[in-house]
Amino acid sequence: MYDFDKVIDRTGTNCVKWDDVYEHGLTDVLPMWVADMDFEVSPYIIEEMQKVLDRKVFGYQYTTDEYEAAIVSWMKRRHHYDIEKDWICYTPNVVSGLCLAIMAVSEPGDEIIIQTPVYGPFYKSIRDNGRVIVENPLKNQNGYYTMDYEDFERKITPKTKAVILCNPHNPCGRVWTEEELKKLADICLKHDLYMISDDIHGDLVYKGHSHTVIAGLSEEIAERCIVCTAPSKTFNLAGMQIAHCIIKNKELRRRFRKPMKQMHLEGGNSFEEAMVIGAYKYSEQWLEELLVYLEGNVDYFVDFVKTRIPKLKVCKPEGTYLMWLDCRELQMDQDQLENFFIKECKLYINDGTFFGEKGRGFMRMNLACPRAFVKEGLERIEKAINKLEK
Repeated sequence: MYDFDKVIDRTGTNCVKWDDVYEHGLTDVLPMWVADMDFEVSPYIIEEMQKVLDRKVFGYQYTTDEYEAAIVSWMKRRHHYDIEKDWICYTPNVVSGLCLAIMAVSEPGDEIIIQTPVYGPFYKSIRDNGRVIVENPLKNQNGYYTMDYEDFERKITPKTKAVILCNPHNPCGRVWTEEELKKLADICLKHDLYMISDDIHGDLVYKGHSHTVIAGLSEEIAERCIVCTAPSKTFNLAGMQIAHCIIKNKELRRRFRKPMKQMHLEGGNSFEEAMVIGAYKYSEQWLEELLVYLEGNVDYFVDFVKTRIPKLKVCKPEGTYLMWLDCRELQMDQDQLENFFIKECKLYINDGTFFGEKGRGFMRMNLACPRAFVKEGLERIEKAINKLEK
C-alpha cells in the first residue's frame, strides 16, 4: 500500500506550484492550481533512476528496445491500442508535441478548431505558430459537457486543417466515449481534417469509464491522427520533460520530426529510459492505488460542495484530478472572483478564463494532493462564502 496521505514539503525546491506563489508574497494561501501532484512518485521509478545516478557519468545515451517496448505494451494494456515502435516520436512535453503537430498538418494562416473551454496552451500553440483559432464551444448541460457536432461541421472552411481534441478533457473532466469520438472522426474524414489528440490525462480515468484513443477506432482514422501522450501527469514526472507523440502515417511522422531534426532536439536526457521503464513496466499497481485515492478525493469534494457550499456547482469528473467549479451564482466578475479565492478563501487555484472566454465565471482546482489539503481548501471556501452572505 502506498501512502498518498503523506504530506511532502515542496517549498524551497524551486517548485512552480508552491514557491512561485509564495515568492509573490502569497505565503498564507494553499496552492491547488497547476496540474502536478503533491505525492511521492512510485518507488520503482526512483529505483530505475537511481541505477542511472549510480553510473556517475551522464554522457550521450540512446534508448534501447526495452524503452519502446514499455510504451507499446502500456498503450495496448491500458488503452487497447496496438502501435508499432516506429510510430513513437519523442518530444520534451505534450505542448511542444502539439506545436509540432500543428506545423506538420497546416501552414501559417490555416485554421485549427478547438473545443472550448479548453487547456490554455492550445490557444497559444495555434497563435504562436501563425495559425487561426476557430472555437467550437462544448455544450454545458448542468455541468456535463458534450460536443456540438453541428457547430463543429458548420465552422469548417477550406482553410480548416485540423481539430485539437482534449481526451480526457481539461478542464471539464469528460472522458469521451467511443461513440462520441467516432462521430467527430467521421466529420473529420468527410472534410479531410487531421485530428491532434492530447491524451496526457488518458491514464487518469475513474470507475465506470474507459479511455478510448481516437486513432484506435480504425485504420483510416489512424492515418490522419497525431496522439500526444506522456507519463508526466500519470506518474508526477512533469518536471522531467518527456512525452511521446504516436503517429501511424509515415509521411506525417516525417513532417512532424523535421523541425526537431532542424533544431537538434531529437535526443532525450539520461533518465528518459529509466523513467519510462520504471513507470510503464513496474508501477501499474501504484497507479491503481492512486486512482482509488484520487476518486476518493473527488467524491469527498463533490459531496462537500453539494451539501455545504450550494452556491458553487460542480459535476463529478470522469477523468483527470481537476475540478471545474461553476462560481456564477456568486455574481462576481472574473477579477473579483480570482481575488475572492486568493484574499478571502486563501486559495490559489486556476482562473477559468485561462481556458478561454467560455471559462468566465469558473475556477479550476487540483485535487492531486493529500486529502487533508482537500478538506482544508473546502473549509476555507465554505468559511469565506458564509462570511460573504452575512
